[in-house]
Amino acid sequence: MKTKRRKSERGVTLIEMLVVITIIGLIAGLVTVNVIRQGESAKRTAARAQISSFMNALGIYKLDTGVYPATTQGLQALREKPGEMPNWAGPYLPKDVPLDPWGRPYEYKYPGDHGEDPDIISLGADGQPAGDGNNADIVSWSNK
Repeated sequence: MKTKRRKSERGVTLIEMLVVITIIGLIAGLVTVNVIRQGESAKRTAARAQISSFMNALGIYKLDTGVYPATTQGLQALREKPGEMPNWAGPYLPKDVPLDPWGRPYEYKYPGDHGEDPDIISLGADGQPAGDGNNADIVSWSNK
């Protein structure tokens, strides 16, 4: 005995399946773009936080020694005593000086060009001076 299938019991058509797959693909594409944008924003935020941490450690270094490390000594002076430095009470950072979020060393300059404090710079995503957006420099003398 053959049973007739009702119209509501039929399987999904190929067109319906393609529509669903297309919609899922579009949603996945939008989510991926937003996640990538947030990732770059997070890197910029991490660079600002690290520079702030360096500036705090440099402030304590200066309180102890009376001076900031010279450009040639760099941020490494926060971890290792630079030569004959009286009153050095470091290390001033709990771990080795990290690279910026893009895997490059931070640039350190003292005396700096932007006031009495040292200049610390991350060159951003492109590793080149200046730039816009994710390629913009992250610097110690500005919160932008």
